[in-house]
Amino acid sequence: MSDSDGLHDTAAAPTRTAVILPWEGSHASRSAEARLAEAVELAHAIGLDIVHRAVVPLRDPRPATLLGSGQVAALKEAVAAARVELAVVDAALTPVQQRNLEREWGCKVIDRTGLILDIFGERARTREGALQVELAHLQYQRSRLVRSWTHLGRQRGGFGFLGGPGETQIEADRRLIGDRLARIRSELEEVRRTRGLHRRARERVPFPVVALVGYTNAGKSTLFNRLTGATVTAEDQLFATLDPTLRALDLPSGRRVILSDTVGFISELPTELVAAFRATLEEVSEADVILHVRDAASPDSEAQRADVLAVLEGMAKDGMLEEGWQNRLVEVLNKADLLGGVAQLQGRPGAIAASALTGEGLGTLLEAIDTRLSEGMVTVGYDIPAAEGARLAWLYAHGEVTGRQDHDDAIHVTVRLAPEDRARFERGGPER
Repeated sequence: MSDSDGLHDTAAAPTRTAVILPWEGSHASRSAEARLAEAVELAHAIGLDIVHRAVVPLRDPRPATLLGSGQVAALKEAVAAARVELAVVDAALTPVQQRNLEREWGCKVIDRTGLILDIFGERARTREGALQVELAHLQYQRSRLVRSWTHLGRQRGGFGFLGGPGETQIEADRRLIGDRLARIRSELEEVRRTRGLHRRARERVPFPVVALVGYTNAGKSTLFNRLTGATVTAEDQLFATLDPTLRALDLPSGRRVILSDTVGFISELPTELVAAFRATLEEVSEADVILHVRDAASPDSEAQRADVLAVLEGMAKDGMLEEGWQNRLVEVLNKADLLGGVAQLQGRPGAIAASALTGEGLGTLLEAIDTRLSEGMVTVGYDIPAAEGARLAWLYAHGEVTGRQDHDDAIHVTVRLAPEDRARFERGGPER
């Protein structure tokens, strides 16, 4: 979305930006300093030049400007002194509040949703990701089509149909956005249908799915690369990964699983994005094990944990996660290297301490995944004719072979299988 809003231009100097946090501290789960630092990092993620930052106490939200008149005036002076071109208000602004603040401060103003959308627009790489971002962007833009919203006339690039102010133009813009939304939803359904076919193909040779989830910048992609040897983008910045990536991974038992790296969560994720990224989160809904990767070194680690669990609980309420998803959750306390090593984090029940950077603790993590997948498995014995090597290979791929005796005409194997795999094998298993 970056060019469609004209927030920054990679060919020009970085946009001079102010980050402003309206702060209601009484119900906050983290400090104002931590929340402001996160907002600054979000802005840095798309190359903005932060020249001013401020925490503004929010005692009595004003319908017209959110902030009080004295606060707006003080910030106007600060914005002018720092030659600010863009003000990021780390809150949800109504279209009227956004327009009024722009008039007061004489610069472009975006809110938290607009900033995150811009980041998502830069990061999405697959067709599905790009469609989801555009869907969320258009839904957001449609809500901003208000009379005399001055910088509609300054839009450049992007979708190319957002015109200037005026009732007739606004109606035309709204109609064009509606048409484009309908087309995007249709294209997304096709993408999802195709991915559904791919998933069903995978189910014909089913491997358990292990999904990585966690707060953005918790180290999921670094862990993914360390475990699979992949080269997924892993940078020390927020939202480095947007599109889900799948790779095969062999566990200590010999069992093969599919590891999925997904988009990171963040506090107050805009509702437009929760809906738009529903398909991206399908990998989590299909997962046999959910690895919740936490940045154990962050002072806000507990608050971030609560944010992630809240998103997962919301998915469960929407029917995107089955009941009992908590039983599939394994917590990974990542970045132990920043805290003196794994030994400093051991002893926390239900959590595995590890460092994706150094590899310490990853053996224990793989064993924990194995253990979680083994829960509910049954041990059975089969005599496999020597000529049916494919059936024997299938048992090795989908179960845990605990014993084997080779005879002249058959091979007797003792194997632990998930109930559904046992039923499938006994119905005929793989093609003979």
